[in-house]
Amino acid sequence: MSDVSLTPSGPPETVLAPEPAECTDAIEGALRTGSPDERRAALAAVVADWPRSLEGWARLGDLGRDVIEQYAAYRVGYHRGLDALRADGWRGSGYVRWSHVTNQGFLRALAGLQRAATVIGEDDEAERCGHFLRQLDPSWPPPELG
Repeated sequence: MSDVSLTPSGPPETVLAPEPAECTDAIEGALRTGSPDERRAALAAVVADWPRSLEGWARLGDLGRDVIEQYAAYRVGYHRGLDALRADGWRGSGYVRWSHVTNQGFLRALAGLQRAATVIGEDDEAERCGHFLRQLDPSWPPPELG
């Protein structure tokens, strides 16, 4: 269970619990694997071992072979992320900021879903994702994501 910070001056803030160290180590190892196809296969194996890994799904989306594969991985990461947020006390509103490393997998998946939806012409989905990102973190996008 993670923290939900309630303050009288603003909305609550949720910080997701860390993923298991073995999982994050496996993701880092997969990302250091040779070719993009080898990285994708290694990440798919990590996600198969840790299907609740938000960072794993987001990174798998980053390495998708086409926009539909990307969209699918990002969507799974997004929905798994909503489940994780609710389990950590999020009640449908409040901040989920990029500045907390443990939130980055979810936000990366949501941003990837926005990009993929734009590419396939699902403009209403892309708009909803963009609006949601700015609600969750008013400073969105983080500089490191461009």
